[in-house]
Amino acid sequence: MRGSAIDADVLLDWYTETARDLPWRRPGVTAWQILMSEIMLQQTPVVRVQPIWLEWVARWPVPSAMAASSQAEVLRAWGKLGYPRRALRLHECARVLAERHGDEVPAEVDVLLGLPGIGAYTARAVACFAYGQRVPVVDTNVRRVVARAVHGRAEAGNPATRDLPETEALLPVEVAAAAKFSAALMELGATVCTARNPQCAVCPLPRCAWIEAGRPASETVRRVQKYEGTDRQARGRLLDVLRAATGPVERVRLDLAWTRDPGQRARALDSLLVDGLIEQTEDGLFALAGEGSPVA
Repeated sequence: MRGSAIDADVLLDWYTETARDLPWRRPGVTAWQILMSEIMLQQTPVVRVQPIWLEWVARWPVPSAMAASSQAEVLRAWGKLGYPRRALRLHECARVLAERHGDEVPAEVDVLLGLPGIGAYTARAVACFAYGQRVPVVDTNVRRVVARAVHGRAEAGNPATRDLPETEALLPVEVAAAAKFSAALMELGATVCTARNPQCAVCPLPRCAWIEAGRPASETVRRVQKYEGTDRQARGRLLDVLRAATGPVERVRLDLAWTRDPGQRARALDSLLVDGLIEQTEDGLFALAGEGSPVA
């Protein structure tokens, strides 16, 4: 690796003094509850996740509690977090944990990777943050900090196979310190070394290769993801109708929820059916997953 390494002692001291008081970081939080937070936080800001997570912890404190609920109940509770397939996968994961893992979340990364909906990042995040293991946890924030502080680049670029070994090489040898370092590295990227307006004046790191190189500009052209008028918005409007309903509804109810483009509405409806988020009854009505009798 080029450039300067990251001073672990300085970063750990900074994290101890300034880390946000997030509920899933508090003592007594279980691995299952941390897993729920990690699934919710994917592509979703903390401020939106926190109230929903607190409700879920109270409602489904263990996997078997969620497994006993229907898919529709979980989808309704997911609310406006976005990307609702995550909710269905978590419900499926809860069932597997209850049936095959004694209602406990495994600690081993390889075992976690075998669970429904658990990818490389989430498996390592649970192993690290729930069980204190020395494993690299690499998200967008971590990749950005490493790109700047170690390599002197403004942006990390696309994910690569080198990300895990490069990040692991930065971890302190001592296991407890390594787990805390992973959280601190992520916190730094989320609150100080941000993508658009990095707060370099308050960064705790004594050295940064990007600063030393004169803060070269990114070569990446940023594309702003719009939401208004997209298929994703159309899907959300259709789901809103079904979440608010007490049972299956007629097609006309869904048609009225998105009138700007009938073709887009049909495409959104088809994709919801394919994703298993909704289902069609034998008499042509539509319902949330688990609340209708699917067409054979």
